[in-house]
Amino acid sequence: HSNGFLVKYSNNSGWISNVRAGSFTSQGNHIKSSTRLVAFNTDQAGGGMLGLTSVEPGSDGKWTVTVIPCHADLITDLDFSPFDDNLLATCSADETVKLWRVCEPEQKQPGGAEVTLCPGEGRLELVAFHPTSSGLLAVGSTKTAQLWDTSRQQSPLAALEPHGDQLQSLSWKQDGSLLASSCKDKKLRVFDPRAQLKPVQSAQGLQSNKDSRILWVKDSDHILTTGFDQMRGREVRLWDSRKLGSSLGSANLGTSNGTLMPLFDPDSGLLTVSGMGDSVIDCFEVSATEPFLSQVSHCLTEAPTRGVAMVPKLALDVLSCEVMRVLQLTDSFIVPINYHVPRKSGQEFHADLYPDTLGRTAAMSAAEWWKGGEKQEAPVRGCSTSSSPLSSPSSSAAPSRSPSSTSGLSSGFLPSPSQSAKAISSMLGPSSKFRHLQGAVLHRDTHFTNLKGLNLTTPGECDGFCANRHRVAVPLATAGGQIAIFELSQAGKLADTGLPTIQNSVNVADFSWDPFNSHRLVVAGDDAKIRVWQVPEGGLTETLTEPETILQGHTEKIYSVKFHPLASGLLASSSYDQTVRLWNLESGDEVKALRGHQDQIFGMAWSPDGKLLATVCKDGKLRIYDPRKSADPVQEGAGPEGHRGARVVWVCDGKYLMVSGFDSRSERTLYLHSVESLSSGAIASAPTDVSPSTLIPFYDPDTSVVILTGKGDTRVYIFEIVPEAPYFLECASFNSSEPHKGLAFLPKTECVVQEVEVARGLRLSKTSIEPVAFRVPRVRKEFFQDDVYPDTAVWWESSLTASAWLAGSDGKHQSISLKPKDMTPVSEAPKEVQVRKYLPSSHYLEEKTDEQKKDEVCVCVCVCVRCYYLN
Repeated sequence: HSNGFLVKYSNNSGWISNVRAGSFTSQGNHIKSSTRLVAFNTDQAGGGMLGLTSVEPGSDGKWTVTVIPCHADLITDLDFSPFDDNLLATCSADETVKLWRVCEPEQKQPGGAEVTLCPGEGRLELVAFHPTSSGLLAVGSTKTAQLWDTSRQQSPLAALEPHGDQLQSLSWKQDGSLLASSCKDKKLRVFDPRAQLKPVQSAQGLQSNKDSRILWVKDSDHILTTGFDQMRGREVRLWDSRKLGSSLGSANLGTSNGTLMPLFDPDSGLLTVSGMGDSVIDCFEVSATEPFLSQVSHCLTEAPTRGVAMVPKLALDVLSCEVMRVLQLTDSFIVPINYHVPRKSGQEFHADLYPDTLGRTAAMSAAEWWKGGEKQEAPVRGCSTSSSPLSSPSSSAAPSRSPSSTSGLSSGFLPSPSQSAKAISSMLGPSSKFRHLQGAVLHRDTHFTNLKGLNLTTPGECDGFCANRHRVAVPLATAGGQIAIFELSQAGKLADTGLPTIQNSVNVADFSWDPFNSHRLVVAGDDAKIRVWQVPEGGLTETLTEPETILQGHTEKIYSVKFHPLASGLLASSSYDQTVRLWNLESGDEVKALRGHQDQIFGMAWSPDGKLLATVCKDGKLRIYDPRKSADPVQEGAGPEGHRGARVVWVCDGKYLMVSGFDSRSERTLYLHSVESLSSGAIASAPTDVSPSTLIPFYDPDTSVVILTGKGDTRVYIFEIVPEAPYFLECASFNSSEPHKGLAFLPKTECVVQEVEVARGLRLSKTSIEPVAFRVPRVRKEFFQDDVYPDTAVWWESSLTASAWLAGSDGKHQSISLKPKDMTPVSEAPKEVQVRKYLPSSHYLEEKTDEQKKDEVCVCVCVCVRCYYLN
């Protein structure tokens, strides 16, 4: 490595502009990167605002930069979760730690933090996610380090023994077992927090009390520090953490006042060091034997450094042999600095450069780690490419900004991606073809705005609002259980007053449109009654006070109502009386009463064929009923351990039940159960995050994609569910700038297939209703994507009556093709001829001066010489 690297310091066209960094007095590095996003300190609002941009540019080759108001005082440190590109932790001089669910910079950012922690130790200086466990943070104040499980926000897991002076740096060992610190009292400390709160190793190691940094070297017992010697010279030292009495070696990096900020890449063993205010970044190879630092490169920068960050390995351009990328934060720009190993064959994967690297799935939860867990992340073979499932939608479409060092110099041909790119994707495990599914809010002309008086406290069993292809029903906070009805054809700004409503005279518990009659709305009330309303053609012109029918039979207030998927006029309802009752709306009669629940019924769902009904209950049980055969469940099994709420939906042609609930640590989790063996428990689970609201699922049987969000959330989760391991394939999530109160979906026929739209939702916020299109990025959109659009069930038309179903008949939906007449299926499209793209020689020769040609020849010669000696 020491003589074979090419360092690519981009010209200013490759810099990220519109950055206002400034100078900060804190212990952090002022910039951090996930595989998709970059966050950095700004000088706005006293340092309480955070800048955000993306790792890769947009399709126009430019970066979007936005700012987020985060804290009331200076943001002193920040860190991205190693398991979630969008989860960002910040700490501040305002004495709080906050967790943010940040979005792509082009999107509106969250209005508030997902989690706020108050350690109570004064100004906070440091925050660091645990490397193997989800939701575990190390937080450093002036003299104390605390460990926090973000799912239990009241108090820390542990407060380590206070330091003797200002805490300057914290670093987790790669396996997550130990935590190291450096301090102004010149001591180095190593903590084993699960064993004791005092350090297991401590020694007077630093030469000066000026700013220092500490980090672990790979997964070994070695620690590296940067600081100052007694003569104020800057130095790097290597230590054995088991005996801190003396260092293994040191290297002097000259005299300057700027704090040295080290970044270490455990895969390559490379260390970069940059001083605050310096205009140089040095790169070293680290060894446990003398010389323990071997210089690889000395990169001069055009502007002083305000902060540095390393881009995670999975975001690198491996096909151009990029082994490391550092982001330099300056006053006005973020400058990417790329480290390449030149190879003769460009656009190929060189396995010798990329050992197995850390994956992005947490090995355990914070609680499991605290109880003594030692699980480690499963490594990823090789690294990501632009076509990998870990790449963002924007980055996969954007041109690479890290070309091969010989690209375009010796030949006018631009190589096409090699087969090794596909091989790398396969190394990363199964991925969904919907992994880059993109949610987009449609044009403002389609929005309902100026919505006032929304009911923000609907029960947990209620979806918040409901919609069909013609209209939406929205609960209002005004007295009398009022529901507003809005015609989708009449979008726009709503009147301030005078909107006609449906008045139920009691609080609304749940409500639902009849899937086979877009004018019929059923409303369950706190008075144990179900009111059936008929909305006139064209919508409400006056307030309705008298329902068409009232269904009575429950003895206590109702939880939820669900229409049968095939039989017209057949409704199921669950109640506090712990029964589920079936109703024939045509006769107004109760026709079945199902028993067996011992507590609150969180949710219920009909099977796709309409034969069975599944419920999930607070008593910890999943139940399946065959209502025409028995009032008792035909199967029972264990449901979610948490008791805060749950939903259930049938997936994969009715062969599995997916349950959205909470685990024993109150983490929102998805569970998959086999219908054939419900008593065996869940066969798979997928944890998401910690939040109080239940994730409400919408399942699309055509794509087997489930879309989930909770009331009050800003993030929409998307998974493809497959009938074999790993069962849950996570896709790109959709984020909104403000919390939504509900998300309802329209029939598949409302999707624009020309845009490869697979789901059309309506998002309810506090003051508006916005259509959201979920689209699959495709290149040849002029063809009908028949792999995405199988024939879809006409579920909005009934196949039999309630009476026929009750008498034992079964129905089946008809299916239709969504293919427009003027589109050809992509499976029948002519194959594209692979043409080698090239740039004419005039691009390189005729338009260039003799001096430019001479410079390019020199570069070619240097590259060839390096390649010769390296290979």
